[in-house]
Amino acid sequence: MNTHQTVIRSATVIDGTGAERRVADVAIDNGRISEVGRITARGHREVQADGLLLAPGFVDIHTHYDGQAAWDKHLAPSSWHGVTTAVMGNCGVGFAPVLPKNQQRLIELMEGVEDIPGTALHEGLPWTWESFPQFLDFLETLPRDIDLGTQVPHAAMRVHAMGERAVAREPASADEIAFMAQIAGEAIRAGALGFSSSRHINHKSIRGEPVPTLRAETEELLAIARAVGREGGVLQFVSDQLHKEEELDLLERLGRESGAPVSVSVAQFDGRPDMWKDTLARCEEASRRGVTMRGQVAARAVGLLLGLDLTLNPFLYSPAYKAIKDLPLPERVARMRDPLVRRAIIDGNQVDKKGLLGSRMIDTFDVMFQLGDPPNYEPHPSSSAAACAQREGRSPLEVVYDWLLERDGHAQIYTPSLNWSGKNLDVVREMLLNPFAVPGLSDGGAHVGSICDVSFPTTLLQWWGRDRPHGRIPLETLIERQCRATARAVGLNDRGVIVPGAKADLNLIDFDNLRLRAPEVMRDLPAGGRRLMQRAEGYRHTFVSGTEIMCNGEATGALPGKLVRGAQVLATAAAR
Repeated sequence: MNTHQTVIRSATVIDGTGAERRVADVAIDNGRISEVGRITARGHREVQADGLLLAPGFVDIHTHYDGQAAWDKHLAPSSWHGVTTAVMGNCGVGFAPVLPKNQQRLIELMEGVEDIPGTALHEGLPWTWESFPQFLDFLETLPRDIDLGTQVPHAAMRVHAMGERAVAREPASADEIAFMAQIAGEAIRAGALGFSSSRHINHKSIRGEPVPTLRAETEELLAIARAVGREGGVLQFVSDQLHKEEELDLLERLGRESGAPVSVSVAQFDGRPDMWKDTLARCEEASRRGVTMRGQVAARAVGLLLGLDLTLNPFLYSPAYKAIKDLPLPERVARMRDPLVRRAIIDGNQVDKKGLLGSRMIDTFDVMFQLGDPPNYEPHPSSSAAACAQREGRSPLEVVYDWLLERDGHAQIYTPSLNWSGKNLDVVREMLLNPFAVPGLSDGGAHVGSICDVSFPTTLLQWWGRDRPHGRIPLETLIERQCRATARAVGLNDRGVIVPGAKADLNLIDFDNLRLRAPEVMRDLPAGGRRLMQRAEGYRHTFVSGTEIMCNGEATGALPGKLVRGAQVLATAAAR
């Protein structure tokens, strides 16, 4: 009898196309799915999957593993959450192209915009490249657990072409524009999936300087977009000007004149709580006019984590806390439990709104909640620090002080900001169901001391697919969104579905027991750098190109992941 390399038996298959689930066998040969249905032939390896959910591997199109990919074989924690393909180089920041004299500038940008420690980047980046194709060649030499695609970042291109004039945000000359367009086209031909740029005022270097691309002129963006479109790449933007028609006009024009699909980060802001609707409406209108525009949306609210072992906490600027902040955590906790120290820290507390990125949120007590373990990402407003303080007749500072000391100082406070204007996640549900939006914005690899949203794919399945008391979303829809829709958004048409010929990237999940754990601090970055990591329970087996990389939450040691060079097509029957 003919044999397959691997056969997964009697799984509940949700295939990523949006079709209803069914019980089926899936065969894997030569890294691809070879058969789906009732399979009589045996496999060299047989995986019994009765009662388990089989889904395609998740495709995360918005990560910042630009540093980690240079030193780490495991793109964790993404690989802990069923992600089998990650795309980095988002928001216009990255490390190629680069001249030696500009390396420090690019580190400062990444440290400021994405909160990745400069010490870790200095220690971990070998800088064996200058051009973007050389950077891709370097990435291709490194073994890793999951597939990795990347985009060419605008800030790096601009600094490469203009030097300090880029940092000063001066207009580019005609020659500089032509040079940047040349770089972009060369990058896509070499295998970049697309081009990314930031037009957001909150994106600043560690020096506090706005990103060089903040208000890049139309002529520059058009020239780059046309070069990207000619080579088959995509365009990705983050902007703080989406409330202006001229900004949306610009994004649509870039897509129309280049022929490249455009995606833009979309979230709800308190100041303009309905702006996201206008942005997605424009994506729909543009698509009807023949321009592919999508919004990248989050799986839950986007906010900060506060804690004594994290970048931010409500007492950062209290003189009494500053006096002990550098003590090891156990010593600091012991001191903070002293009633005299407690009173001095609370009474002397102040907030520097112009301090660290996110410090404006460390006194927003009406949106501060205990995160807990398992974490609660849709807390009831009545459980906020402000509400608890009012009930208990105490100040909010006293409440959060006690919260921070729980779990011997390892407790975390969650402060949702974006997507939280209604004090619940109803708006997120609308975004996720919008056909002109795709899940994104996990920022895997970034914000290592204040945000841990890399678990978005698990939130989609656990919260939206099972645990939310109301307004749940069918798993078939969620998996189609996180697999096929995300893959197609960046031109990776060979994955995200369970059909013959597709890449054998698969997740076998004990759905009833799928659980997120609370984020935890690990000190495993280069130079002993700290980062937030988050595990999940319930992922039984994760396969990349047919090779198992995770088993029951633990890495197998297999490293089948590849650098994805350019758009991919589904294998034909003749090619299998």
